[in-house]
This record gives sequence, C-alpha cells and structure tokens, in this order.
Amino acid sequence: MSKMGGEGVSFLDQESLAQLVARTLAEDVGDGDRTTLWTVPPGLRMRARIVARQDLVVAGGEVVFEVLRQAAPGSALHLLLPDGTRVPAGTELVVLDGPARQILTAERVLLNFLGRLSGVATLTRRFVDAVADTGAAITDTRKTTPGLRALEKAAVRAGGGVNHRFGLFDMILIKENHIAAAGGVRRAVEAIRRENAAGLPVEVEVTRPSQVEALEGLGVPRLLLDNMSNVEMRRIVELVEGWTDPRPLLEASGDMTLDRVAAVARTGVDLISVGALTHSAPSANLSLLLEGAER
Repeated sequence: MSKMGGEGVSFLDQESLAQLVARTLAEDVGDGDRTTLWTVPPGLRMRARIVARQDLVVAGGEVVFEVLRQAAPGSALHLLLPDGTRVPAGTELVVLDGPARQILTAERVLLNFLGRLSGVATLTRRFVDAVADTGAAITDTRKTTPGLRALEKAAVRAGGGVNHRFGLFDMILIKENHIAAAGGVRRAVEAIRRENAAGLPVEVEVTRPSQVEALEGLGVPRLLLDNMSNVEMRRIVELVEGWTDPRPLLEASGDMTLDRVAAVARTGVDLISVGALTHSAPSANLSLLLEGAER
C-alpha cells in the first residue's frame, strides 16, 4: 500500500497498533463479509472518499493507514490532512483507491476509529479554546475506553490538550483513599518519598485547604484540587503563592464542563483535567462515499 499526505500523530509502536487493528477487524469481519462477497464482483476496483459531515478536528490518520494495510493491501491511501487540523463540514479527509471488496469490508472499522478519535480531538479543542486567554492547559485522565487509551490520548494531543499520566506505573498520584489508608496526607507523602527511588513525578489530591497547609515544607511538586468550588480553588492558589518552598503546579479536577471551565481557569490554576474528553466525547460524523468503480 502506498501512503501519501499528512503524517498522523505517533502514539503506538507498530506491533501494538497492528495487533489492535487485527483484533478489531476480526471482531467485525469474523469468517467473512457475506453482503460484500455476494454483491460485489471479484476484481472490481473503486475510489472512495471519507468526508466530514460536521466541523471537526482530525485525529487517527495512522490507524486509518494500518486498517487499510491489513484489510485492503495494494490500495493507495491519500491522507489529505494531518492530525490536529480543524476542518469544516464537507471536507474530504481521506481518498483511497483499491479493491472494492476489501475497502467495503473495512469501511465500518475505518469510520469507527477515525470518528471516535476525531470526536475526542474535536471536544478537546472546544475546551482548549474556552481557556485560551487564561494560560491554563487542558489535560486528560485515565477515564478512557479500555484498550484504546494510547489512541485517545493521542487524539487529546491532536485537539491541543496535554496528557496526564498514562497509567498507574508512570506517575505517583496520592488520592484520598491512599491518604486515608496511610493515616494522613503527610504520612502518605513521606511514605512515597522513602520508596520513590526512580524519581517518578508526584501529585497529591487535596479536597480542602487544611490538607494543603499540612503539605507546606514537603516540596510536593503538584497538587490536584478535587471537586472544589471556584472560591476554594482561588484560596488555595493564594495560599501556595505565599509558601517559601517552590510553588506547586495546581490541577483542578471534578465536574469540568464547557460552561464552567473558563471560570475555573481564571482562578489561577495551571491545569484542568477533564474526564469528558475521553469518556463522553461523541464520535465525529463521517461518511465513506464511493466515487465510481472500474474493472
């Protein structure tokens, strides 16, 4: 297969991406696409276009290429726009030429991946635009579709957001249950300090100002302000600005909607984590249109 056009965002090693696509195709195709096999003549070739049916931000180009590589070898794929491009409804995103049977069999998997990832990127861009004049950044969470985390986090980047930790292994996030089990927020932080020989980034979830006051002097680099009112967040911003040790990065979390996010950003926090980017983004509306066929 030849590939032309914009390059997508790299988010998975090739082997992992190939395995994911293979599982997805197997789920959809099973032992054969009966409709296509019984209606489309063998040897027929076609040109098709994938078209945006709504305004969107493109994401998922590399997945599209891998689906066609596996499902329709010998096809030519033209990715017309790179991931992260904002386009109006009616824009052609992909043009492909190849065996009609294979392309039609791959149609739904292609549109599912491209629609899902472009939907995440599109919603992310709406949040990013909402805080554009504040200096705050929009970040994702681990509330992702099982098995699709790497793809969805890449789509968040395509939409202008930043990625939070990928999983439980690459960052320390001390949450309220850890604090309760450890016997308090200071004890939890001290326990992490003893064990964190690898120097993983550390963040501590706090739900009230008294917990923040208890952390002064411990050098915690990042605080997660969970489910706080805007007034409470502003109070904590002012509190840490008076510390003698370096000011921690402040991340707001909990019930972050488009209606609220700009006001949250104006409290002075640095990051706003939005679970909805990945758990509630609607898939973008796309169509695959057959231009014509030739023998």
